[in-house]
Amino acid sequence: MRRPTRTEPAAGQESVWDYPRPPAVEPVHERVVVRLGGVVIAETTAAVRVLETSHPPVYYLPMAELELRPADGSSMCEFKGRARYFDVVSGDTVAPRAAWNYPNPEPGYEVLRDMVAIYPSAMDSCEVGGEVVQAQDGDFYGGWITSKVVGPFKGGPGTLGW
Repeated sequence: MRRPTRTEPAAGQESVWDYPRPPAVEPVHERVVVRLGGVVIAETTAAVRVLETSHPPVYYLPMAELELRPADGSSMCEFKGRARYFDVVSGDTVAPRAAWNYPNPEPGYEVLRDMVAIYPSAMDSCEVGGEVVQAQDGDFYGGWITSKVVGPFKGGPGTLGW
């Protein structure tokens, strides 16, 4: 399958096709807020985001910000290492396998050791700098889409061959 045409970013935007491979990790300076079960379960200015070619940014929050319960399964990222999964808990509300982290990340990704990524589709809402994010189609990568990023984005149906 042919890769689709890159969307040209407008002023103040970035194209995911300009992100590097292997991925880069950078601090997030905006406030990140996550809601589940009708309440704020995390609010931080200490998030980071992982930027990888063709993928919307994946936001990682300090693990201490969330109530997490270990979940079954793991996965492997060729760059970051082996991930473990968590249920995200908010009172009586549980989002199963809605978060993951890299307890022993590969060199260059050590900052992710005590951070956790969250699937925005499993939350009531996730915000970056006051903007509610859109969950990436397909959820495989867990990307957070804001008005500041343009695609097309890999991850949805029909994009595997890009």
